[in-house]
Amino acid sequence: LPKGIMHGHGGVLVEHLKAVSLQSNIGGDDTFFWYTSPSWMMWNFQVAGLLVGATIVCYDGSPAAPTTDALWAIASRIRATVLGTSPGYVLACAKAGAVPRKDHDLSALKLVGVTGSSLPPSSSLWLRDNVGERVQVSSISGGTDVVSAFIGGVPTVPVWPGELSAPYLGAALDAWDESGRPVRGEVGELVITKPLPSMPIAFWNDPDGTRYHDAYFAMFPGVWRHGDWITITDHGSIIVHGRSDSTLNRHGIRMGSADIYQSVERLPEIVEALVIGVEQPDGGYWMPLFVVPADGVELTDQLRDRINQTIRTEVSPRHVPDEIIVAPGVPHTRTGKKLEVPIKKMFGGADPAKVVERSAVDNPGLLDWYASIEH
Repeated sequence: LPKGIMHGHGGVLVEHLKAVSLQSNIGGDDTFFWYTSPSWMMWNFQVAGLLVGATIVCYDGSPAAPTTDALWAIASRIRATVLGTSPGYVLACAKAGAVPRKDHDLSALKLVGVTGSSLPPSSSLWLRDNVGERVQVSSISGGTDVVSAFIGGVPTVPVWPGELSAPYLGAALDAWDESGRPVRGEVGELVITKPLPSMPIAFWNDPDGTRYHDAYFAMFPGVWRHGDWITITDHGSIIVHGRSDSTLNRHGIRMGSADIYQSVERLPEIVEALVIGVEQPDGGYWMPLFVVPADGVELTDQLRDRINQTIRTEVSPRHVPDEIIVAPGVPHTRTGKKLEVPIKKMFGGADPAKVVERSAVDNPGLLDWYASIEH
C-alpha cells in the first residue's frame, strides 16, 4: 500500500526556499519551467519558484509532441532561464538527433535541472554539446518522502558528468555499509544522520508510528535510511546507483541497475531496458534483462551479443545478464520512474498476475508478454 505521508508546512517551506534560491540561484527575474505532474513533488518544487518572485510555467501536454524537441521549443518561446526535465527525455532527444541550440533560441537558459533517475555521463555531455556549454547541468536526487532533495547542483561547485555535485545545504548525508560504517569510493546506503526540516510528521493511519519507523529507521536506529545506493567520491560528489531495494546482489556483490541502463539504453536499437535479480529456491541467482527494441528492430543473436559486449566493456563482466528477453514496454510509476520493485517481486513469488494486471493499465501488451514467459 502507498505511504500516506503527513507533512508540516514550515519545514517544507524552508527546504524549498533553500532549494530554489540558494541551490538553483532562482530569483525574481527568472522564468522557471519544470516539466512535471501534480502527483510528483517536483510540482511543489516548481510552485516554490513563486516564493522568490520567479515566473513559473505550467504545461499540459506531451514533452515530445509534435516533435521530440518540444520542451526546448517551449523553453525558447517563453525565454525560460531554468528548465527541468528527466534523463529519459534527454536520452530520447539524443537518440532523435535533436540539436536544441541550433534549432531554438536558448540564449536565456542558464540551468537545466534533471531528476527522476540517474543522468548518465553521456547525457550530461550531450547537454553540454547540444544545449550550451555555459548552461549548468544540475542533476538532483531526493524524494517525495521529504518533499525535497538530498543531493544536487550548486552554482559554486563544478559539474562532473554522471555525478551529482554536492549534498544539499543542511542535509547531513552519508554513505554507510550494512554495519553502519561510513564508506568512501564504494557503494553504500544513503543515510541522513541528523533531522531534515521537511521529514514527515507521521503516516496516515499509523497511530503508534510503526510503519513510519519501519520505512526509514529500522536498519539504522535513529538514522534515516532512504533506500538508495550511492557512492561518495574523493572530491565530494555523489554517484547514485539506484534503489537499494531493487539493486542487484549477485553472488554477494552489489550492483546498481542504473549502471546497466546507462550503457544499454544508449544503443540506437534499444528504446528502454529493465533488469532484475531474483533469488532462486535452489540458492541460485537469475538476472534477466528485459529490452524494448526500437521500431522495426528484431532482437537477434547478434544484437544480444552486442548488448552483452557493451555491458561487459562499459560496466563490468559481472553485470552481464543471464538472459535477454524482449518486452513490449517497461512499466513506470506516475512520475516516470521504472517500476523495478513490483516486477522483481513478480518473479520472486508475489502474486504475478495481479502485479502485471496493474502494470498493464498503461502497457496493455504486458499481459500477453507475461503469459508468454509465465514458465
